[in-house]
Formats: sequence, structure tokens, C-alpha cells
Amino acid sequence: MLERKINIQIDPKLCDGCGLCVKVCPSETISIINKTAQITGDESLTCGHCIAICPMDAISLKNSEFGKINFNTFTYENKWIKHGNFETSELVRLMLSRRSCRNFKDNNIDKDILEDLIKIGITAPSGSNCQDWTFIIIPTKKDVANFGEKIGEFFKRLNKLSKNIILRKGMTLFGNKKLEFYYENYYESVKETIELYEKEGIDKLFHRATAVIMVGGLKESSCPSEDALLATQNILLGAHSMGLGSCVIGFASNAIANDAKLKKDLGIDKKEAIYSVIALGYPNEKFRKLTVRKKIIPRYITF
Repeated sequence: MLERKINIQIDPKLCDGCGLCVKVCPSETISIINKTAQITGDESLTCGHCIAICPMDAISLKNSEFGKINFNTFTYENKWIKHGNFETSELVRLMLSRRSCRNFKDNNIDKDILEDLIKIGITAPSGSNCQDWTFIIIPTKKDVANFGEKIGEFFKRLNKLSKNIILRKGMTLFGNKKLEFYYENYYESVKETIELYEKEGIDKLFHRATAVIMVGGLKESSCPSEDALLATQNILLGAHSMGLGSCVIGFASNAIANDAKLKKDLGIDKKEAIYSVIALGYPNEKFRKLTVRKKIIPRYITF
């Protein structure tokens, strides 16, 4: 069961009874009694809506676990941007400018920048405001290379299994088509990737990235995979704005999900799962214009 204990406190001397906190509270935690806001509910999402909207600064958190996000490499104005008060065109331009980077320089990324990227990640929304993200940093090019070799060992074993036609067809016969699907779609490309690395030292997995951030979450959360992917998108956009290139490595996520030894090496227990693996580094590429996307046709449904 999700924990929703109440962490807010209201100073009755400051409260003017405007009721704005009651209006925005999703958990009906607060009521106006005798012209003063009071805690009357049994639970709270600790979303902070009441704190953000109070004109008298009468509401605060009593739990030291929560606090303002302070970044190491930049500052920001602690002031809410009103709806519509940001250039949509510039936001879209940033989103379209972010591209998956597969050519990195050799420079390692400063620890403060990596930690700031995680802080950017946690500005994302999360289901029921659980905020049950977990993050693992692989901090240097050497570490990333060693991590890549561990993932390579997993895919060597998987390729060996999928090459066994009796095993593949047997599993398919019993309704499990995963190994057959892998063999048909990935076996050859994975084989080539492994051979390129072993014979020529060409890294087609992490593309010689100099850092990795893994975004995970607690499985018991409301929607941990969605939360992790929302944080991931924030990190990708933040990385671009900070001069870094990024690439989400799906093969690495898949290996971690299916390799007990990798989980042990990364300190991942049964309560946690990794949902995205982000390769990072200073880009050794410079694009000249924005790209195109597939056309999409939305469906409208009326009731």
C-alpha cells in the first residue's frame, strides 16, 4: 500500500483563510474552519500544490526529506512561470534539436554535472507523487567500457542459446516466442557488434560514451516504468541544454532485466528495476538543421 502520510503544517497566525490551498489539493487534506486552513484529511500526496499557491507563506513541510532543489552548476529563479508565459517555439526547438548521439569526445563529465542531470530528472511528475526513482551513475569512460563488456557477455550467452534451433522451436511450441523473435531480429546484428568490439575495439553499444545514468524505480510504486521514462526525457533535454550528447541504450536495459549477475554487480535488489540506460558524453558531431518526423494522424473519440 502506498504511503501517503501528511507532511505539511499550517501556521494559523499567517493564514488569511483564502481557501486557495483547498481548491488545489488533490487529496482533500485541507479544509477551511473558522476562516483558517486546517488539516482535516487522513492522507496527502505531498505534492506541494498548497505550498506553491499560498499567498501568505502559511504552509510548509515538516519533513526534512523534502526541500528545494539546489543545482551545482547553475542557478534558477525560484519563481513559478505562469501558464502560457514561456515560448512554445523555443521549447519545441529544444526538443527537435535533441538527437541520439553516437559520436562522443574523450572528455569525462564532471560529477557535479551528472548529479545536476539527475536533479533535472526528478522535476518530472510521478504517479501518486511517489517519487520512487532510483539512479545509478557510471562516471567515467573506463567504467562505461567495463560495464559494456559485462553486457556483451550477457548477449554472447543469449546468442548461443538463440542459435540452438531445437531450443527455439521447442519454446515456440509451448507458446514462448521470445527466443525465436530475438534470433530473427537481433542475432546477426548482435553477433556483428560483438565481433567488431573484440576484433577492432569498435564500441557499437555505448559508442565510446564517457558516462552512463541508469534510471530505475521501486516496483511497488504506482507506475514506476512511466515515472522513469518521464525522468529520462527530462535528463535527455537537460543534457542537450548543458552541451552534452545522449543516447538511450535499450539493449543495456534488456540485459540488466534478464541477467541476475548484472543486477548483483549494480546492487539492484528484487524491489527495484532499471527502466532506461542513458549514454552521455560531449558530442563529437554538429548538426546543421532540425529533422523530420513521421506524420501522425490522431484519433478523435466523442461520447
